[in-house]
Amino acid sequence: MLSLRTTLVFLLALLAGTAGGVLTALAGEGTPRSVLAGLAAAGLAVSFFDRLIAAEPGSEPRSEPGPGPEPGPGGDRRRRAVDAGAGAGVGEGQGHG
Repeated sequence: MLSLRTTLVFLLALLAGTAGGVLTALAGEGTPRSVLAGLAAAGLAVSFFDRLIAAEPGSEPRSEPGPGPEPGPGGDRRRRAVDAGAGAGVGEGQGHG
């Protein structure tokens, strides 16, 4: 059985894919192109809505303290970069004389 979050992600992806396919058909494209556009939109929507809708607290695997591999792509590195003030350079308020 699927969780409520997973069901919502798939439902929203289905709606996005259907809308993409219908709009493509209304634009005058043929049925095969409309179906492909809808499938592509649905596939991308799954990833988008999965990231957009936050997971329930406690459903993510806990990491143990201590040395280990860096968290997945981005992970804490992005948070540390923002905390350290990364990106505040010329053109963003600093470095202008």
